[in-house]
Amino acid sequence: MKADGKETAKVAEADGRSYSAPALEKGLDILETLCRSEQPLTQKDIAQRLGRSVGEIYRMIACLVNRNYVALVDENTYGITSKLFELAHVNPPTHRLLSEAMPIMHRLAGELDQSCHLTVYGQGKQVVLSKVDTPSGMGFAVRAGAELDVLISASGRVLLAFQDEETRKLRIEESVQRRPEQADPQIERTLETIRTVGYESIPSVQVRGLYAVSFPILDNQGRAIAALTVPYAERIDQIRRKSIPEITEALRQAARALSQRIGGRVSV
Repeated sequence: MKADGKETAKVAEADGRSYSAPALEKGLDILETLCRSEQPLTQKDIAQRLGRSVGEIYRMIACLVNRNYVALVDENTYGITSKLFELAHVNPPTHRLLSEAMPIMHRLAGELDQSCHLTVYGQGKQVVLSKVDTPSGMGFAVRAGAELDVLISASGRVLLAFQDEETRKLRIEESVQRRPEQADPQIERTLETIRTVGYESIPSVQVRGLYAVSFPILDNQGRAIAALTVPYAERIDQIRRKSIPEITEALRQAARALSQRIGGRVSV
């Protein structure tokens, strides 16, 4: 069996096309073409750039749309979705993110006596990757695996703000499609402010009395791969409870440390 394997490898090396997968190559060509384009393309545009006919690619495009790698932008143009970006951070990078995040999150929760959680973006929503509860046992926390809204939350806005323009617009569209009632004509202005100050800090619009502070966890291109958030619930029975400015500074340092640990850009 080992000899057979070596012979197969030799044949493949001698004739790389003998073991090619034309359909797969066609799909990858389409994805790469859309990734390189700064604007959506029609089927005719894609076919011309690949030197193929529309008939050769239309079934493949339909398959990519069904699998959510490609989206129909309007009646006849197509654009890349964020799915490739999301998959790139699923495994093993997400495992590394979690392994680096947990000690930092435990220290943060202990310092503040507040819960904290880590979220990532996925198809118009956020998913809670991990959370650490309030050490004292009394406070507000979200469940790991919970799905959260994007446009109205501090963490969701952070995940939108620290992206390139194309990805940001696509994610806004996906989020509005999922929650049309949360559409905000001022969202771009809000996100610009977040990029300028480096984080988001707002009263919750979902839980009365809750205040959310969220910072991005950045990759080496300065894009947010996750958001680290403290849902601040003030303990009125504590004399030495932390203030929101103290929460913000502690969270800033934790986010910087985590970004640095995963090889990302350190925010100011």
